[in-house]
Amino acid sequence: MRFSASPLTANEWVTALFRSRAAASGGVIRRKAKDVERYVGRIEFEQELKRRGFHAVENAGQIVIFCNQEPIRIVL
Repeated sequence: MRFSASPLTANEWVTALFRSRAAASGGVIRRKAKDVERYVGRIEFEQELKRRGFHAVENAGQIVIFCNQEPIRIVL
């Protein structure tokens, strides 16, 4: 469930996110987890990641999105 005061619809928010320069070039972007939940909803966001073949990790209230299909390796 999403609650938003944003003038953007959930679809517009996701579209704007993935049209960023970093996303378009296969880079990495970061968003607050609470913003993802507020503007899109976690389930819908995860479905969009899966549709695009992208990966994301969450830590300390932040979601880091890898806008490519390369494997992820955790470095200690």
